[in-house]
Amino acid sequence: MEEDKGLKKEKKNIPVLPWMRNPVDITTFDQCSVVLLPFIDPRLVAALKNMSITSLFPVQLAVWQETIGPGSFERDLCINSPTGSGKTIAYALPIVQMLSTRAVKCLRALVVLPTRDLALQVKEVFSALAPAVGLSVGLAVGQSSISDEISELIKKPNVEYGICYDPEEFSYELQSAVGILVATPGRLMDHINNTDGFTLEHLSYLVVDETDRLLREAYQSWLPTVIQLTSSSVDGNFPSSADLLPCTYGSLKTIRRMGTERGFKGKAYPRLAKMVLSATLTQDPSKLAQLDLHHPLLLTTGERRYKLPEELKSFKVLCQSKLKPLYLVSLLQSLQGEKSIVFTSSVESTHRLCTLLKFFDNLQIEFKEYSRLQRQSVRSKTLRAFRSGQVQVLISSDAMTRGMDVEGVRNVINYDMPAYIKTFIHRAGRTARAGLSGCCFTLMHKDEVKRFKKMLQKADCNSCPTYSASSEVIESLRSVYSSALEKLRENVESEKFKKSKIRLKSSNVRKEK
Repeated sequence: MEEDKGLKKEKKNIPVLPWMRNPVDITTFDQCSVVLLPFIDPRLVAALKNMSITSLFPVQLAVWQETIGPGSFERDLCINSPTGSGKTIAYALPIVQMLSTRAVKCLRALVVLPTRDLALQVKEVFSALAPAVGLSVGLAVGQSSISDEISELIKKPNVEYGICYDPEEFSYELQSAVGILVATPGRLMDHINNTDGFTLEHLSYLVVDETDRLLREAYQSWLPTVIQLTSSSVDGNFPSSADLLPCTYGSLKTIRRMGTERGFKGKAYPRLAKMVLSATLTQDPSKLAQLDLHHPLLLTTGERRYKLPEELKSFKVLCQSKLKPLYLVSLLQSLQGEKSIVFTSSVESTHRLCTLLKFFDNLQIEFKEYSRLQRQSVRSKTLRAFRSGQVQVLISSDAMTRGMDVEGVRNVINYDMPAYIKTFIHRAGRTARAGLSGCCFTLMHKDEVKRFKKMLQKADCNSCPTYSASSEVIESLRSVYSSALEKLRENVESEKFKKSKIRLKSSNVRKEK
């Protein structure tokens, strides 16, 4: 299903919040060598070099200035920066730097992302930085069983028979085994509601990545829950579970202790600092209000809300609707095995297109389906093959690729033209990342050209030449296409029959019970 399906069109004349009228312009920052970065821990310089990072991009330097530098994180940060500009390092680096100076070991930073795949990617970045300064990173995404996750996240006291512990040094309380947690909202709520010892009591930093999507979907009310669990009242006391949340949250085990402020042993601790990020950050006051931001500061790129990567070249491919698969095959063959991602409008379209292409003889292109309908293990295996180059083409719906970073993607192909500029930006942003070049091709009928042009103008993109597919190649594929379509119809009927048998079997099992 397309990411924007079911959404109303963006409202015109939405009031702009006062703090959004005077943003920090990220484009005024130049790249900076990591060794010249003020206050950076030498251990992190070495960790960055191990990641082949020797200098910071403008967004990374801008965030560093507002967190570690003169800004000192006195304000919450809203970061609106193009895809591929380096937003993950932008928040990961200062958080690891700040936590490296804290002696007490507990959960201090929480990073929330909308999908498992994106969370796994962000966790890898933190894991490359945090160990260098003695910090541990946890993952809560449902990739493994919840019991396995609990064993990784919660440190249990080691009590051995016959050993006498000093009661002043030993505590029987369960403690966090990680200082930084990367999580998806659903599994985060599972731990908040059910995991003994899991607490947000000492949380200092909250990152909401891909903010637009996380604000759009409730995910078991994860955001108001986290905000309330990390907010103190005026007098420093925290509400009881009955006052804090509706009765449906009565099992919460992360309620802060009465009579203490957020921190340790009754001592006050600084406010919960927040960073929210997106390539298409919302300006809707009602949505932003959910984040409970503290004197927010907007960091963005110029005056345009929507911005495409600077090194991206966009092309339109005019085609006949009935022959669209042939235009796609012709385009893929002309790209000669370059790493590419093909986007469709839904998971169903993704599956049908992949199935159809499998029936093309001698295609000589390694491609795979990448969809939320697949198991996590299958998606992870596909992604590894794509990263390594064993698969040249990934065919995907929008839901699985927002924020995903795969090195070496040269081309993005919109098999189905996106309905919204936001969708186009997130799709196109899978290429031309980190200053590299890339191309975006959009297949469309001639009647769609006017709407497409109008959509691109929202991102200040006024140049989109036509890419002409080879008519000879298309004609030569017609007979193969007819045969493939027939096989596709047979395959669809077969899959429907299998699904109906499974549903019937499940229904009979329920009746027997």
